Amino acid sequence: MEIEQVPNLTLAGAERLVDAALAAARAAAVPICVAVVDRAGLPLVFKRMPGAPLHSVEIALDKAYTAVSFGRPTGDWQNRLAQGSEMLRHGLMQRPRFVGFGGGLPVLHAGVRVGAIGISGGSEAQDVAFAESALAAG
Repeated sequence: MEIEQVPNLTLAGAERLVDAALAAARAAAVPICVAVVDRAGLPLVFKRMPGAPLHSVEIALDKAYTAVSFGRPTGDWQNRLAQGSEMLRHGLMQRPRFVGFGGGLPVLHAGVRVGAIGISGGSEAQDVAFAESALAAG
């Protein structure tokens, strides 16, 4: 039997990402939800700041899930869906956890996808900026 050894984001790494995202959001006075998932899309860490919109709980988790499952930022889907076929648009939009707007980013290590971060609660641009800030600090 052959076993593949694949790198995965650790709990400590996920906690650092969440803490960095929360620090960026606090500095901007924007209450957010932040989720970090492992390479299989399973939640490692989730935190919700007081005052963050309730819908943002599931949106942050789904942004992280979408980013890790496709290996691309969730914001990339806007242009791709606009230029893609009607079938692609319809098919993806019917997926229960698919998010096609910004705030979800894959976490890469040496070019390998090891997890993802999803942020919701601010504007789309703020969510992306907080996620990017977390990855830069991570």
